[in-house]
Parts: sequence; structure tokens; C-alpha cells
Amino acid sequence: MNIMWRWLFAGLLAAALGVWLVTLVLPGWLADPQPASGVPTAVSGDATPLEARRITASLFYVSPGGDALVAVDREVVYAPSPAAQARRIVDAQLAAAPAGQISAIPEGAEVRAVFLTSRGEAFVDISQAIAVNHPGGSVHEALTVYAIVNALTVNLPDVTAVQILIDGREVDTLAGHIDLRHPLSRGLRWIAQYADRP
Repeated sequence: MNIMWRWLFAGLLAAALGVWLVTLVLPGWLADPQPASGVPTAVSGDATPLEARRITASLFYVSPGGDALVAVDREVVYAPSPAAQARRIVDAQLAAAPAGQISAIPEGAEVRAVFLTSRGEAFVDISQAIAVNHPGGSVHEALTVYAIVNALTVNLPDVTAVQILIDGREVDTLAGHIDLRHPLSRGLRWIAQYADRP
């Protein structure tokens, strides 16, 4: 009798193991392998990975006369969140100017971080090269500051003001003329097409 119970128990155990294999494990073995995590995949013939998507942004460069900014439309990599898109725009603004344009940003300046607040303010943290390598002068300073401020406020409707930080710290000024202790709103007067308007 004892042997019969052992055989019955062994049979039930084998049946339970078989049900488990067929219902839970086998479908996973037969399914298509999953793509590596973090790699965007196309979901239709028209879709593209996030890194391939682009937006058109107005970036600002020094006018031929050297006393204003000119807007130039350039492609910038798309980002899924406003803060990430702000970072991509500032990265593009600080990158080398395209052929035929002059950058208002001193050489070597790099974005360290970009933060957005619920009040529509952006805080842009830039490496100290923006101050150390700056040529000085009130006009040059204004062009540098407003190239960054305008790049964000023109392209991102939710950003209404920008404060520039240097190496993670608030600074009084970049080169002695413009007060950077608070966020600055869009500076249309520094854009060539608006510069001569009252």
C-alpha cells in the first residue's frame, strides 16, 4: 500500500511539472528574442529610432556687422522630454558654427547641465571656459549671453527666461556688463531683424 502511494505521488508531481512547462516555460522558449534594452526600435516602416529624429531649431550667430545676432535654422536631435530637448538645443548652440557663420560663444565652452523649472525658467550650467576665453566688451558679452537665452526662449515656448551658471555657481556677470544674478527673458533687440525697431 505504501508503494502505491509513492507511485501516485510521483505521478501527480510529474503531471504538475508537465503543466508548468507547457503553460509557463515553453511559450517563453518559443517566442522571438527581445531586442536589447535601451535600444529604440522601429514600430512601423515610417518610424525611426529616437537618435535619428530631428527638429528644426533657430540658433543664433554673430551678424556680419558684429553688433547683432542672426537666426539660422539648423537640425537638432529630437529629445522626448523638454529638459532633454533644452540640453540638445544648448549643445547645438555651443557647438562650432556652421560654414559662413561666426559663433558668439567662446571656444571651449561646454554645457554641464540644463534644468527647467515649473515657472518657465531654464538654468544653463556652462563650463568656465565661457568666461575665461571671453574677449570682453559689452557687445560681445551681450551676443554671447543672448545667443544662449534666445536659443531656448525662441525654440521652446514653455521657457520664458534663462539664467546662466558657470561651473554650477551663480555669477554676477560674464564679462562685467550684463547682470546674470537672475533669469533673463528673450532679447529681441539683439537679433538683427529686430535690432533697428523702437
